[in-house]
Amino acid sequence: MTLQEFFRENPKTAIAFSGGVDSAYLLYAGIHYGAEVHAYYVKSAFQPQFELDDALRLANELHAEMTVIDADVLSEPAVASNPRDRCYYCKRAIFEKILNAAAADGFTVLLDGTNASDDAGDRPGMRALRELEVKSPLRICGLTKSEIRRLSKEAGLFTWDKPAYACLATRIPTGEPITLEKLQATERAEDFLFGLGFTDFRVRRGTDGAARLQFPENQLERVLANRKAIVTELKKDYPSVVLDLEVRGE
Repeated sequence: MTLQEFFRENPKTAIAFSGGVDSAYLLYAGIHYGAEVHAYYVKSAFQPQFELDDALRLANELHAEMTVIDADVLSEPAVASNPRDRCYYCKRAIFEKILNAAAADGFTVLLDGTNASDDAGDRPGMRALRELEVKSPLRICGLTKSEIRRLSKEAGLFTWDKPAYACLATRIPTGEPITLEKLQATERAEDFLFGLGFTDFRVRRGTDGAARLQFPENQLERVLANRKAIVTELKKDYPSVVLDLEVRGE
């Protein structure tokens, strides 16, 4: 099946819109193929401000209808306690909010940006999508992340080369309670590093509360050149700052 065929079969759909590469292209495709689509962005403490800014910018450029929904994810004990399946409870709560808002607007089909490169497996977030019967057209149509980036570039979407960005909650060790203060410290630290020109990095919280920095190898020289400024800024929120040379994961 192609996306054109999918939207022919589903001419009126709601889209869970994050402002990232995948959901951005999905929104573009729906509009391009003549479907009636409405984007829903969920604003929570887990998403940094730049994600909302990107979502608003793209919706404006595409002349797409977009609704911003506020969600207090930390009010959910199963989310704030940060268990291994936190993503299941978080995604279920968020998508239920979208489904309710979409239904009130007359939309009964909800789409998300999961693509063919995503490992469905039994990941908690994927389980929530299955239970709520959310459709993933990019995955259904066999579109991989690299293909979506290529198609997005051809379509002139500024999101085509946007780095992957997992939610702020992933920076906190599993089992350690998530608080607004910890999330805000993470966002301040990553905003500062973005401002220095770094990309595709993570500021993780160590079990001792330290800021554990993960960068692509080709940026390490610049990290060391900015070492003093980075340490000075991040120690406003963290007791210590360490550079993780072993791994940079999502």
